[in-house]
Amino acid sequence: VQLVESGGGLVQAGGSLRLSCAASGRSISNYRMGWFRQAPGKEREFVAGINWTGSSTYYADSVKGRFTISRDDAKNTVYLQMNSLKPEDTAVYYCNFLKTLGWSAAFGSWGQGTQVTVSS
Repeated sequence: VQLVESGGGLVQAGGSLRLSCAASGRSISNYRMGWFRQAPGKEREFVAGINWTGSSTYYADSVKGRFTISRDDAKNTVYLQMNSLKPEDTAVYYCNFLKTLGWSAAFGSWGQGTQVTVSS
């Protein structure tokens, strides 16, 4: 199973980015999926999650109202639309499969992530 994140980059505060996470080796259709991030010197933290059908989503308070998670099972891909970016959103962003219970626990190997840098 491999997860490949892409779409990161350098953006000014207030800007937008759309991240993608392409899965291979396992269909995402049977799993809840989530995005996480890790800033320098900090632990990895949960950002957003989406259920099997896409009908339910959950966000960390720090990104609520600014980020939107979505999924395209036909493409085996999960997305994270990030708007109104802030310098504190600077981090390496990862996606992963979510455990059945709760929203913030992931399982499976982590990909290489994609770097998001927001300048002030």
